[in-house]
Amino acid sequence: MPTFPQHLPGIVPFAHALLGSAVSEGCIAVDATAGNGHDTALLAQLVGDSGHVYAFDIQPTAIARTQQRLAQHHLSHRATLFCTGHEHLLEHVPAGIQAIIFNLGWLPGSDKSLATLPETTLTALNSALKLLNLHGILVLVLYQGHTGAHLECEAVENWLQSLNHLEWRSVRYQLAYRSDAPAPYVLALERVEPVKPS
Repeated sequence: MPTFPQHLPGIVPFAHALLGSAVSEGCIAVDATAGNGHDTALLAQLVGDSGHVYAFDIQPTAIARTQQRLAQHHLSHRATLFCTGHEHLLEHVPAGIQAIIFNLGWLPGSDKSLATLPETTLTALNSALKLLNLHGILVLVLYQGHTGAHLECEAVENWLQSLNHLEWRSVRYQLAYRSDAPAPYVLALERVEPVKPS
């Protein structure tokens, strides 16, 4: 029988714990990569009936799975889904979001060649920064098991290093000593200074 750690969570439970600490009733939140709908459903539970979730995915299969998951949990009224890339965030999401999560890579159980791309991911990340509240969080779960993943991870790491550390606090969480494949990891940001007027 497998055993599970009590104190050192895997990367997805860690990412969900961050969302749970930041998002509460009435918040606006975004799932930038809806996938199978797990993060969208979690956010929809957290925001309550007075909040709202916006979710994006370029694959109709992902949107359908997310719709189904929300319906199963009676959460459909709390979320708006867009079958389009997350680089279009600013066209669909209002300012004042409390949290946004990205799962970078491919849709689990589908074609690994259909994966997120550095160019569109960076556009989405820069858009997300414009939308986040003070003390809002941005969570990235980065997977490394597909072609081109190292390029996207490198681009995201360089983007992160370019941010003003006085405005953003960042952390990295990664399971170590995994021998079967490069370990996925979490990068998370919190806005610690208000947006300066331009």
